[in-house]
Amino acid sequence: MRKVIFIVVSIAYITLSFVQCSTDTSKRELNSEESVDSVSIVHMPAMDSTSGLVIDEGMELVKANCTACHSSKLIIQNRASREGWLDMIRWMQETQNLWPLGANEEIILKYLAKNYAPENVGRRAPLEEIEWYTLEDK
Repeated sequence: MRKVIFIVVSIAYITLSFVQCSTDTSKRELNSEESVDSVSIVHMPAMDSTSGLVIDEGMELVKANCTACHSSKLIIQNRASREGWLDMIRWMQETQNLWPLGANEEIILKYLAKNYAPENVGRRAPLEEIEWYTLEDK
């Protein structure tokens, strides 16, 4: 019975915390020391509903040529420079029987290099100005 009460109270606490957090952030206004430039806005690209690929010039060629042999997830999970994508295409042509892409190769490479380029993603920034406390066993 104590476990059930603990679970119910925990769920209620989490729900209330989430509601409070979303209310606080949705009503946040810039104070006099902040500027619009200091608020970061992330724009997510539009995604194709069937493949998950970024909708951009060249996407249809990528879908037609690449997903004929493998899932679009293989494209999405990889990141490479233009040269890296070209190396992958050459490898597929040499070992996996990928057909010559002709004039479409440049369009495909441009799309891949733009939308699936390497990202500088690392660990989160270190925590700063944290007042730590010690947990004591009782």
